[in-house]
Amino acid sequence: MTDSNKQLPATVDQPQPPRPRIWPLWLIAVLALAVSLALAFAGYLLWLQQQSMQDRLSSVIQTAERLQNNYSQTDNQRAERLQALDSRINELREKIATQQRQIDHNARELLEAGNRTRTDWLLSEAEYLLRIANQRLQIEQDYKGALAVLQAADQVLAETDDVGVYPVREQLAREIMALKSIAGVDRTGLYLQLEAAIETVQSLSDSALAGNDPAPAPTATGEDGGGQSQGAVARAWQETRETLASMIVVRRLDEPVKPLLSPEQSAYARLNIQLMLEEAELGLLERNQIVYQQALGKALDAIKRWYDNSDPRIEALLGTLSELRQKSIDPELPDISKSLELLKARLEGRTDPAANRDDDGQAESAAPTSDNGDAGS
Repeated sequence: MTDSNKQLPATVDQPQPPRPRIWPLWLIAVLALAVSLALAFAGYLLWLQQQSMQDRLSSVIQTAERLQNNYSQTDNQRAERLQALDSRINELREKIATQQRQIDHNARELLEAGNRTRTDWLLSEAEYLLRIANQRLQIEQDYKGALAVLQAADQVLAETDDVGVYPVREQLAREIMALKSIAGVDRTGLYLQLEAAIETVQSLSDSALAGNDPAPAPTATGEDGGGQSQGAVARAWQETRETLASMIVVRRLDEPVKPLLSPEQSAYARLNIQLMLEEAELGLLERNQIVYQQALGKALDAIKRWYDNSDPRIEALLGTLSELRQKSIDPELPDISKSLELLKARLEGRTDPAANRDDDGQAESAAPTSDNGDAGS
């Protein structure tokens, strides 16, 4: 054992390997992290700058669009204003042209007026009066006013020294006579009578209805000198008659029986008659003879049908309505335009020089006739 051990090689101590150094790795890692953070911060800053640039760009684009819209609106407004100015200028030109024509017309009228005589002015005045008379008669149907205007026109024509107005005055005399022959219509009086009739109908009571016979009036008793026995007998007989009259009603069968009306029907009958009379008033105001007479006829029939004709109020009402129904509210109006046509023809003849010469030649030959005619007129 000992020998074997001595023959084994001796153990040699091996040196230990050195430890690796890791701090450079940490340094590199820290540097890489710092660089990454710096790059990330730089990228964030670049992103923020890009966003601000985009916002500015969008605002610039919106501003440009707004300016473009404003410019387009301004152009449209300018175009509209120019168009309005053009139309205004055209209107002013038309007004100026119209005024110029009016000035020329007035100048010609003044030149012609300077050559007119007093007779021309009187004839123009008479023509104006005849126009007014025709308007009053045709539009307003005022024959009294038309008559007064025709008489005034005849007086104006009488002041002229023109012998050619003799046919005009002759026609005027016929028209004045036709207007004077029209029967007058007092519309105000007729309307007031209808109003009074309506008030009478409203005040009618049920006692005026047909079939409501009034109670017999009590007879006067004898004088005291006749004795108490006769007075007692008379009072007993009177009480007996009143009792029988209240219990027994005697009606004639040879006359048509009129139905009795309830209070509601009586009120309806009064309202119906009132409406008929108001319809007659409307026909009176509108100068409608047919409506006027028909409404009064219906009112008369209704009153005779539902009310007692022997009642004094009913008799007076029926008489008044019958008289009103006979009135003529729309008289036939004559034609008074012939004199105006003759006067127009005379004025046209005076403005025509050839006609004036003819009139002068006729005036000399017709002087005696005109003198006789003026004397007669």
